[in-house]
Amino acid sequence: MLAVIDENSCIGCTKCIQACPVDAIVGATRAMHTVMSDLCTGCNLCVDPCPTQCIELRPVAETPDSWKWDLNTIPVRIIPVEQHV
Repeated sequence: MLAVIDENSCIGCTKCIQACPVDAIVGATRAMHTVMSDLCTGCNLCVDPCPTQCIELRPVAETPDSWKWDLNTIPVRIIPVEQHV
């Protein structure tokens, strides 16, 4: 999930910036804010403080770069290499 801010509704109150634990939202007081998608964890903590409800979480399409690789569950086996002379 990724936080998305509706630019037309944002009043620049900075409440979402204060609520974001990873500093993924940038902006200034009374200026429209934006979400840095590569930092957003989709934690939902920015949604409730917004007085204009201009933030929503949207699903993000998985790509090889965004996929959460769980390397501990991928089966790995050692393949012996034959010695050739």
